[in-house]
Amino acid sequence: MVLVGFSIASEHESLEQLKVRVEAASPKDRVSLALQVAQRQIATADTLFKDGKSDDAKAAVQDAVTYTERAGQAATQSGKKLKEAEISIRKLAHKLSDIKRSVSFEDQPPVQDAVDHLERIRTQLLSKMFDLEKGNK
Repeated sequence: MVLVGFSIASEHESLEQLKVRVEAASPKDRVSLALQVAQRQIATADTLFKDGKSDDAKAAVQDAVTYTERAGQAATQSGKKLKEAEISIRKLAHKLSDIKRSVSFEDQPPVQDAVDHLERIRTQLLSKMFDLEKGNK
């Protein structure tokens, strides 16, 4: 129940306020917060691409990649929320793939680069998850 309140509270925060919370959070909490920033930025990028503002959209995509990287690092460092991070990153990569199909040919390479980067982060998380499972046996 705490997570629901946590999510609702962060929905009303500005993106900048959420980014400040990411920096101040513990590694465990940083995972969720950084993924929220990434989700917002990907939604923003989608809207910006549709509005023809491809430079701003590409910047939002890059910001999403940066915060996804932070979430992955925090999950790996803390060993917490690995599964949550992997699932969220998979969904983000899928959303970016959908966006890629809807943008102009010239705008597709940076979006594909972002998808590829998110997939590398997912792979690292999966490796960490399976390494932890081996250690528990």
